Amino acid sequence: MRRLSLWMRAHPVFGDSLIAGVLLMGDVPLMIEADGVPRPVLVLVGLMMIVPVVFRRRYPLASAYVVLAGGALQLFTHGDLVDGLALRPSDFTLAVTLYTVVAYSGRRQGLIYTAFLVLGTFVWALWRMGASTEAAFVTLFVFVIFAFSWALGEFVGARRAYHAELEQRLKLLETERDQQARIAVGEERSRIARELHDVVAHAVSVMVVQADGAGYAIRSDPELAAAAVRTISDTGRQALTELRRLLGVLRSEDGSDTQWAPQPGLEDLSELAENVRAAGLPVRLETYGDLTVPTGLGLGVYRIVQEALTNTLKHAGSGATAMVRVVRHEDRVEVEVADDGFGTPHDLVSVSGGNGLIGMRERAGVLGGMLDAGPNPGGGWRVRAMLPIVPS
Repeated sequence: MRRLSLWMRAHPVFGDSLIAGVLLMGDVPLMIEADGVPRPVLVLVGLMMIVPVVFRRRYPLASAYVVLAGGALQLFTHGDLVDGLALRPSDFTLAVTLYTVVAYSGRRQGLIYTAFLVLGTFVWALWRMGASTEAAFVTLFVFVIFAFSWALGEFVGARRAYHAELEQRLKLLETERDQQARIAVGEERSRIARELHDVVAHAVSVMVVQADGAGYAIRSDPELAAAAVRTISDTGRQALTELRRLLGVLRSEDGSDTQWAPQPGLEDLSELAENVRAAGLPVRLETYGDLTVPTGLGLGVYRIVQEALTNTLKHAGSGATAMVRVVRHEDRVEVEVADDGFGTPHDLVSVSGGNGLIGMRERAGVLGGMLDAGPNPGGGWRVRAMLPIVPS
């Protein structure tokens, strides 16, 4: 039953055709048996008042005024067809079209159409029926039908407007949900890209420096070469572990198959500095204040220091040293990474325009802070970041 109702709602012409067929079956005997009125006129009036019902929902105003024209033609041709009471089954289409105009075209058009119906009804009652009790009773009955049609049209029109607004809101919510999903995906891709860049750039830089050192020392100092190879192995394993974790997040939709590992933070800066020292860059680490900070902030500081030291490894040159200073204040964390390398102008341009510096600035921006990077007045390169404890 519900399927039939849904199908008829999707095909309104079918239901309207049934209404028109019922009215036509009641009107055909009158067309055949009526005397004193040309049959073509009876047929024309019947078709003008019944056929538009089929298309009343697609063309509500056009069909309504065609029916009204048919009623006017009936009024002037055979308004007193049966003992002064000219009511045909097709006359009920006037009430149907009134309901349709109010429900589908609005209250303003309904008022105009109602005015025509009231005027026509008064003309019909006074001209064709005369002043009598029967005429008053029939006129009141017609007005009751029109009032019921108006009320029904108001109710259905309000429900249609409500459903239309509800569907519009649902579409807007779906669009907003899709946009939020796309934004979230873009942010996650940017985050993963930054993580991959930090992991790969740092690990590869350390491995390249260690491989070069091992190549130079393999004959003169085999023990130093062996230590460099071990550092390469440890760095590669650590990088592979972090890459597996990040790629596991991408492969697993629900994270059930992902091997989770703690994200690095401020407490891991000592290990990071030790790894960089093992790669051949002397690093002095200075920390001040309580380094217990939110996890996201700790990860951001760690990645900024890691990227800055990686750039120092790649561009500072041999004999350079680096200094890392992390200061915790009440409302912010200040980070400074500086080196005394010489760095060619080409190297400085590549650092300032590369993805590493962009990634550091993005991290600082995500955390609500700011980052400044540039050459030191006395030589070398310096990266400074100020990150609030609670992002604004």
